[in-house]
Amino acid sequence: MASPTLACFTLLISVISTTTITTSFTVDLIHRDSPLSPSYDSSTTHFRRLRESFLRSIARASRFTHAAATPTIESTVISSSGEYLMNLSVGTPPVQLLGIADTGSDLIWTQCKPCKQCFNQNPPLFDPAHSSTYKTLPCQSSSCSDLDQATCAATTSGQDTCQYSYRYGDRSYTHGSLSVETFIVGKVSLPKIVFGCGHDNGGTFDESGSGLIGLGGGPLSFISQLSKSTNGGKFSYCLVPTAAKSDVASKISFGSASIVSGAGTVSTSLVSKQPNTFYYLTLEAISVGEKKVLYKSQSNKAVAGSEGNIIIDSGTTLTLLPPGFHDDVVAALEAAINAERVSDPRGVLSLCFKSKKDDIGVPVITAHFSGGADVKLNALNTFARVEDDMVCFTMIPADDVAIFGNLAQINFLVGYDLDEGTVSFKPTDCTKHR
Repeated sequence: MASPTLACFTLLISVISTTTITTSFTVDLIHRDSPLSPSYDSSTTHFRRLRESFLRSIARASRFTHAAATPTIESTVISSSGEYLMNLSVGTPPVQLLGIADTGSDLIWTQCKPCKQCFNQNPPLFDPAHSSTYKTLPCQSSSCSDLDQATCAATTSGQDTCQYSYRYGDRSYTHGSLSVETFIVGKVSLPKIVFGCGHDNGGTFDESGSGLIGLGGGPLSFISQLSKSTNGGKFSYCLVPTAAKSDVASKISFGSASIVSGAGTVSTSLVSKQPNTFYYLTLEAISVGEKKVLYKSQSNKAVAGSEGNIIIDSGTTLTLLPPGFHDDVVAALEAAINAERVSDPRGVLSLCFKSKKDDIGVPVITAHFSGGADVKLNALNTFARVEDDMVCFTMIPADDVAIFGNLAQINFLVGYDLDEGTVSFKPTDCTKHR
């Protein structure tokens, strides 16, 4: 069985030249632990990296739960050990920045001079005073009203400026001026992108990045802002397994290049819920081979029609399911797999088998989403080798939030269309997708 991908990637974008806005563009997604990644650590074993990604999944889920229970969407961001890094440029002349790219948050922000308090970062700090295209936004702007936490501050010229304030679940924070600026992604120049120019930032952010790029569904996200300048709020990605050759990268596309269609494509509806940052789907059942297990809620009743009962997230490694539902799926798997069951010594994964063989007879597992979107998952999507002689099921129980994680999305072209309100899946060899 091939080793699965992990949750962490780095978006590497070659900045060659700029053009006017085009309708689409595609960039590389490089696995954080791949030799292609600038953060690659050859001294860390594959098993340790995999285990660490599992723990990040659990930490991330707790923040999703917190966000769903509070009206403040700013608390949803994973601020440490960012799942992705996005390499782009900002300003005129352009300054390179590296931001944590996160499908579970909205606001784009970077550290800016002058710094009242800034964390150490490897990329140079952005100085808005040296950019001819930088402009702060007033408190009366519609973008300022999109913030849950904003105040007004007077500038030296007497004009008011919208001040944003974000505090995250791990006590990290960023405060600064809501602004507009030109962003350059690959060959594409995007003027008047709303972002936060952070003058007071701290917490658990590490020095590899300089801020955050929100890819969620809220009005201030990178995706939502692109929908105003390209042909709609569309993006897609194709995640390669880590067993692929190290020179093969995953891809993420925006605009018309991200449309998912053709033979094998299935689509399901996005469900509008709060906070609107997250991408909610309706999971009706999971089949283990021919045995169909209906989705169960916390009350342990079959609720196949419960809308928006799972979040799809490319930044979470594992898939999290309600405990009763998860237990039924595990029981069906245990009956179908002829191998010795053992316990995960770390106590994270609930179903493990002792085997040095790659093939332990894992049946096809089908995720049945609403609208007839049946996503057939292979062993690569559902089991991981966590030790030399142990393979484990990569779906775990969670009391408060259900998440369809990125291991389940390997070798699928996954497309989001915010205008049509759909997510589409197409089985794809992502090592050959360009």
